[in-house]
This record gives sequence, C-alpha cells and structure tokens, in this order.
Amino acid sequence: MSASAMTDFLLPEARTLDLAGALADYAARGYARLGRVLGDAGIEALRARSDDLMLGRVTYPGLFFQHDAGSGRYEDLPYGKGYQGPSTSYRKLEKLEKDPLFLAWIENPLFERIARSLIEGEIAIYRAVLFNKAASGGTPLPWHQDGGSYWGLDRDPELQIWTALDDAPADGGCVEVLEGSHKGGLATPLGGLIPAAHVRAAGADARKVALPARAGEALMIHNHLWHCSAVNRSGHPRRAFTVCYMSRATRCLRKKRAPRAFTPVF
Repeated sequence: MSASAMTDFLLPEARTLDLAGALADYAARGYARLGRVLGDAGIEALRARSDDLMLGRVTYPGLFFQHDAGSGRYEDLPYGKGYQGPSTSYRKLEKLEKDPLFLAWIENPLFERIARSLIEGEIAIYRAVLFNKAASGGTPLPWHQDGGSYWGLDRDPELQIWTALDDAPADGGCVEVLEGSHKGGLATPLGGLIPAAHVRAAGADARKVALPARAGEALMIHNHLWHCSAVNRSGHPRRAFTVCYMSRATRCLRKKRAPRAFTPVF
C-alpha cells in the first residue's frame, strides 16, 4: 500500500469537520473528541503495520521498542533493551514517523488543520508512538503529564492527537483524564509521573473521567492534562497511535548526547 493512499483513509466528513467545538473543548477541558476520522481500510492497514513492526516483519533502523513488564507493574518496565524478538506484547513503539504509512497519517489534512490552528509557524513532531495494551492485559500507566524538564526541550509542546486503532472500552485500558488539569501547568518542574501526594491532594482518582473510544476515533490531548490508563481487561488488543505536534523552532536541550533532530511535517 502506498503512503499517499493513507490520506484517502481520512473519512470524507472528517475533511471538512467544524473544529470550533473541538478547539473550545480542548481549551476548557484539556481534551476534545474528534469522533471517528479513520476509515476501515486505514484501521486495518495501521493495525497490520503495527503487528508487522512488533513481529519483525517490517524493520527500520532506530525504532524504539519497550516490552511490557513480566510482572505487569509499571515500576518493573524494562529500559534500554530495545527489540527483544517477535512479540505482540510490546508496550510502546516510538519513532514511527520512519514508517511511510504512519507518516502519511501524521500528515493527514485534518491533523494539519488542527495543528495550524494551535501552533504558529512551521510545525514538527516531538514523537509518534504506538501505545499497545496486549489482549493479555498490558501495563497500567499512572497519572502523568507529557512535558517538563524530563522531555529536554526549550519549551513544552501542547498538542497531541491520539487515534484508536482498536476499540478502547472502559475495561480495555482507555485513556482517563482529570478535566481542566492542564490549566494548572506542570505539577512538578520535571514533568512526567505525578507524585502520589499531588494525586491525593487533587482527588484525581475520584474525579477522573474515562474516555472510551471506538476504533478510528481520535482525541486531542493537551500535554499538561493529567492522564492515565489501567490494564486491558477486554480480552482484545488495544492499540492506539499518538502524535505530539510542536513548533519547528523547538530545540532539544540534551547535553549528554547530540541534541535530537525533529521531523518537520507542516
């Protein structure tokens, strides 16, 4: 399948989607539902490519892989091991902009309209990631924010667009959020995982809102929005693809290794 064909997988009604409501929700709540935007052919193509990458049937130099922890505990996730052989239990695959099918979805016209509505000037991506919760359960993801000094940038990106490749029901490890939490900025300068004391003080576990989604649906998510997800108890895979868009002027502050270069898209 050609990469250019991926733009045809954007549903016709999504091409002219009125973004006013979604942009208002995103500003107020920190997230917005875009509805179903990826058609059946695109869902199948990206599912198949996801499996091909995990099973080693398609390879690219420099892809990042992280396998689920055998214990099922987030604290036990392996780091630095990369590809560990064919498996559909990889928790995360990064740098999917290297793949022509995923890159074409990153660059689809709807996502370009959204990104240009929120980001001035030329646009690049920080990361393009497959998050996978295998049918066997996967790993829970604690409350976190996607930014801070942990990300090593001279400014925090704000826009992520998440696309469900499988149904993500309430019992399938769907995204859960604390509405409006993005307005408070970072919980800690480091970013990433939110300390338990902050979670308790905010009453986050009692106030969280689940965002179940059907395959093909997309969500806008602000990087500072508190979000988490539980294990997958549905008995079916829960694959989702997320892209973080940012100004092309963003610079990597990393000192120990050469600064990262980011892929321009718009």
